[in-house]
Amino acid sequence: MNIPAELKYTKDHEWVKIDGDIATVGITDFAQGELGDIVYVEVDTLDETLDREAIFGTVEAVKTVSDLFSPLSGEIVEFNESLEDEPEQVNTDPYGAGWMVKIKLSDSSEIDDLLSAEAYKEIIGA
Repeated sequence: MNIPAELKYTKDHEWVKIDGDIATVGITDFAQGELGDIVYVEVDTLDETLDREAIFGTVEAVKTVSDLFSPLSGEIVEFNESLEDEPEQVNTDPYGAGWMVKIKLSDSSEIDDLLSAEAYKEIIGA
């Protein structure tokens, strides 16, 4: 299972890459594996400012639909539009082409509450 050490994680199985005041967010390799084949990613919160843990979208797999939770407070400034035509990128490249949104952070101190790769591994038993 792929859990890159340079990323941060949430208990809801999102990964976060911080670059200045922008956080790129997607779901983890573990999460996409549990969901199975991803057939649709919906994000209808573009240009909205959300609180941490608010729902920013949904991911639909063959067998289930799961909510996506914002790992940090801020404005959703970008959606990975390539997922509209190729949602399977979440399965094939969850930490690269399968990213979902970019958030302009409103409270960078929240980053300290995210999990390290090691802490995330403990949660999923890896």
